Amino acid sequence: MPHESVTQTLYTIAATAKGGREGSVRSEDGVVDLPLGKPGSTSNPKANPETLFASGYAACFSGALGLVARAAGVDASESTVTADVTFGKTDSGFGLAVDLLAKIPGVDAATAQQLADSAHQVCPYSKATRGNIDVTVTGEPA
Repeated sequence: MPHESVTQTLYTIAATAKGGREGSVRSEDGVVDLPLGKPGSTSNPKANPETLFASGYAACFSGALGLVARAAGVDASESTVTADVTFGKTDSGFGLAVDLLAKIPGVDAATAQQLADSAHQVCPYSKATRGNIDVTVTGEPA
């Protein structure tokens, strides 16, 4: 699929990280200002890049789901989206995989899957990851 360029800027934000996985990250507006830790720590859990990616993807996909649901005449305002991000070894080093689960109240299984698939086509995170990492999308009634 060809590269899609931004033709009109609607929002720009920057974040700065220092110290890698055991450092910190701060957005330029100060909304995000977090110490980071290695994934899986149970003694002193902290955010890590995968936590932040999962949070961003879930929020973005939820917005896309709301958009496509409204266009289809479905109220998805009580829907939830969970992005389950896996970090692991690949043939060329390390990589990510994502399982997206959209739970949509008031619809049947086929409609839920159709809405989730449609959201996957318009979500900017889905567009950014398409062809780069494994992403599975499941829609189900809530």
